[in-house]
Amino acid sequence: MMKVRAPRNRTLTCTDAELAELSTDLLCLSAKANIDALANRIVNHDYFEVRPFLPGEFVDLLILDPPYNLTKNYNGHVFRSQEADEYLSWFDGIVSSLIPLLRTTASVYVCSDWQTSNLVFPVLDKHLHVRNRITWEREKGRGAKTNWKNNTEDIWYCTVGEEFFFDVEAVKLKRRVIAPYRSDDGQPKDWEKTQNGNYRLTHPSNLWSDITIPFWSMPENTDHPTQKPEKLIAKLVLASSRPRDLVFDPFLGSGTTAVVARKLGRRFCGIELDREYCCWALKRLKQAEADDSIQGYADKVFWERNSLIDQKLSKATKTSHGATLELFHD
Repeated sequence: MMKVRAPRNRTLTCTDAELAELSTDLLCLSAKANIDALANRIVNHDYFEVRPFLPGEFVDLLILDPPYNLTKNYNGHVFRSQEADEYLSWFDGIVSSLIPLLRTTASVYVCSDWQTSNLVFPVLDKHLHVRNRITWEREKGRGAKTNWKNNTEDIWYCTVGEEFFFDVEAVKLKRRVIAPYRSDDGQPKDWEKTQNGNYRLTHPSNLWSDITIPFWSMPENTDHPTQKPEKLIAKLVLASSRPRDLVFDPFLGSGTTAVVARKLGRRFCGIELDREYCCWALKRLKQAEADDSIQGYADKVFWERNSLIDQKLSKATKTSHGATLELFHD
């Protein structure tokens, strides 16, 4: 049954006709493929089945967002929560199979929730160099009567070896300065005065509170149950890859990694089992050709949540009848 949506709901969907048309652009592998065949393509397949057809050492940046150890329905494909040892063994099989695909200078980011995080760390520590754990605020955590609301997730930052790329300048955060400090001559110190307030560029930490989860009024939103925000993935891509590097996501979902890679001038390859999710990703990629903006990222800077509204009023949609003002802000 089709969902009934509000008139202003911008959630991306595909009609049956679009699914049929977009499906023709999906890649199916039955033999060994080279990097040229995989670059900027989405493979509609189960990762474990297609793994033997992937070339060695072709990945510059791996974004790994597998199912957490939770029971979840992915458009009819149900992943069920497992005993800890069983999930650990399953995850170890994934990581072990991915290692040969990575260049020696590759970086790896692995998404998890707080419970799964404890299980994946030992596996990552065994196979890779674990460099940090990023914790980000999901902001839409579901309330509980007998526990603290769960509204954070983790991202483990790893590298294959000691030689790797990290661009700290590309991922600085622009924050509003509440109590500006001035030097002896009265000039701003480490901050900038603008017509819309005082701002400072700050080094990125491993605690992120500036992320907005996609919701119904955002054009990047889909019905995928665990969709990651474009802004979140953009931080990983900009920090740990160069233009034209290849970004690989073996559990692509609704396509956020591929879309962000395209918007930021990287090559991508994604694998996703569900055909409808693949088509959502392809539709988003086509839209990215006309609009390469990333909500919360502008002027090559990441903005603190809700502060971009002051700087980007030009993005507002105004109507002369009814005095309606619609703002799209982070």
